[in-house]
Amino acid sequence: MIGIGSVIAMISVGMIVKQEALKQFQELGTEMLNIRKGYGSGGGTAAIGLADAMALPEKTSTILASAPSIRSNGAFTYVGKDIQNGELLGVSESFADINKLPVNAGRFVSDLDFRRYFCVVGADIADAMLQAGARSVVGAPIKLQGRVYTVVGTLSRTSTWGPMRSFDPNRAAFIPITTAQRAFDRPEIRDIVARMRPDAHHLEATAEVQRYFIERADGLAVEVESARQIIEQMHKQMQLFTLLLGSVGSISLIVGGIGVMNVMLVSVTERRKEIGLRRALGARRRDIQSQFLIESVILSLIGGMFGVGLGVGCSYGICQFTGWSFMVSPEAVGLGVGVASAIGVVFGFWPAWQAARLDPIKALRAE
Repeated sequence: MIGIGSVIAMISVGMIVKQEALKQFQELGTEMLNIRKGYGSGGGTAAIGLADAMALPEKTSTILASAPSIRSNGAFTYVGKDIQNGELLGVSESFADINKLPVNAGRFVSDLDFRRYFCVVGADIADAMLQAGARSVVGAPIKLQGRVYTVVGTLSRTSTWGPMRSFDPNRAAFIPITTAQRAFDRPEIRDIVARMRPDAHHLEATAEVQRYFIERADGLAVEVESARQIIEQMHKQMQLFTLLLGSVGSISLIVGGIGVMNVMLVSVTERRKEIGLRRALGARRRDIQSQFLIESVILSLIGGMFGVGLGVGCSYGICQFTGWSFMVSPEAVGLGVGVASAIGVVFGFWPAWQAARLDPIKALRAE
């Protein structure tokens, strides 16, 4: 019961983790591309131009939208009170749409906010401002890295985070990218998030984007990472992860099988008279062997059925604790029942073989 339960729980948790990771990609979209400045082939000296990054959808056939960004970190201060340290991103207007950042109040930064000191703050920063005494976050001043900005919007709280979004929207502030080019110590554009057209293949889009930037600046190398590519890699990693969890759980199955064998060996010892009487009445060795094998299989199946319930219950409890979507793998349940039957046969064979070879005369004389 414990062995089957642990195997089912671990395999189910592995599949649930995989589904949760896929759900994050689906929320952002599988057409996402992360474009980063590389350092190969002289790429360390060439720079990504803002105009070139914004013109990417117009100059390529596979890209639907693009949003360059500049990143920095620093302290956020409201009315002289340090709120928290967070990430400050200089972004374009399309950044919120591509990353699916929901606006709670006000608006997101616009391309028309040319070099204006406006900002949009995440949910954690907005809550911290309210706790610091702000009556309304929108319209309030906030100091970011020593410069005063006016809050024009707040984001709704979101839990989505993953490889295609390398920042926490709840703890970040967003300003116009043209302002970031003036305010940041390192104003170089190093990241672009883009969305492919629905009919485009990620390998084709990757090659076209790399050609585009090589043509824009001699020696400029970019690295392109697609959501579909990450999903393919994740499938392989999750299969290994699930296999590892199942292997760890199978250790308890071996212990459980040894327990079944010991129970059957004790049963053979205690029932020697019964075995001798059956042999004296004409039962063949294979009849005795079949009887004890069937008992072993039934014992293992009963434990396996309870183990299925235990494994499903543990998986449900983990999902309730973590907030994940609950699911049960039919393959894991079928595997549990099949393994329980196999354990009954494998670990019940030796006791059954011993029972079949008992001398009926000695068995009848047993105390």
